[in-house]
Amino acid sequence: MGLRARLVVATAVTVTWVFVAQFLWYKLPLLPTWYPCYEDIDGMECRISRKIPIDNVVQWGIVLGVTLLLVPLLIWWVLVPVRRMLPLIEQIGPQNLGHRIRPGRGRDELKRLGRALDTMMNGIAAGYEGQRTFAANASHELRTPLALQRTLIEVGMAEPLTPEQSALLASQLLETNARNERLIEGLLVLSQADQGLATRTPQALDRIAAAVTEAHAGAAADADVKIKTELTPYGIEGDGVLLERLLRNLVHNAIKYNRPGGTVTVTVGAALVVANTGPVVPAEEVGRLFEPFTRLATDRIDHSGGSGLGLAIARSIVQAHGGTITATPAEGGGLRVVVHLPRAA
Repeated sequence: MGLRARLVVATAVTVTWVFVAQFLWYKLPLLPTWYPCYEDIDGMECRISRKIPIDNVVQWGIVLGVTLLLVPLLIWWVLVPVRRMLPLIEQIGPQNLGHRIRPGRGRDELKRLGRALDTMMNGIAAGYEGQRTFAANASHELRTPLALQRTLIEVGMAEPLTPEQSALLASQLLETNARNERLIEGLLVLSQADQGLATRTPQALDRIAAAVTEAHAGAAADADVKIKTELTPYGIEGDGVLLERLLRNLVHNAIKYNRPGGTVTVTVGAALVVANTGPVVPAEEVGRLFEPFTRLATDRIDHSGGSGLGLAIARSIVQAHGGTITATPAEGGGLRVVVHLPRAA
């Protein structure tokens, strides 16, 4: 029986008991009675009884006392489903995130509460699993270059090197160290964005986009990619450093994952849109691109110099500003990323 039905039954039992008690009162002989107005119609007790609908104080006291004994039992019976649910809830913990109450179907409040708790646990479990996967991936991405650095150092210490070999070894160590720095910087930015914005100041998204595209002109020319811009004024309240990082990540990825002779189009109008003419992106793979350390066709990034956090950082920055970011495959190849950010009032 559901909680609502138990409350109805408890109320009916209480009301019925009052009438039954009144009926039985007159069936039982030699019970004490006290009618204050019979003795002194002008007395204090009689005047009080006129304002309170109680004819027989003794009867009222006895019925009230028995009712006070009966009501706790009814309350205990009504809350039986809640007590049954408590041990199930107590079993939920960090080591048992897969546990669920599974109350079944129904519109009863307790079943709805059970389903809500299960939904909450699904979200917590997904977040916990995401953090665990992120930590494992980050450890892997850091361990690989650190192992490479150790190998290079051991090779350099094993035997004397020629000046050319020393220069090559130093350049490889510097390259590996630079990749570690980019990865750690990306992790710090991602953590900062996930924490939200401490302060908001007026920012011009179109001006930030113009500065970022101008800064990437050299990289685009080296990759034989042409950058096109269509910028209109777009004011927003946010963090200028994070917004600049958002544009930089999107433009950098659009140039890096492109083809010779391709284009990158940056539009600031009703929304921020960054599109390129890169390789064909399967629609079912698009969602994975926003996960940390994930790139197209692999679970992890390659070792071409990126940190694998570009789109993950972009998503966190957009969410911190109260916006949305979506990506769709472009016709003929490439990716079209659309960012909606709330305009400044």
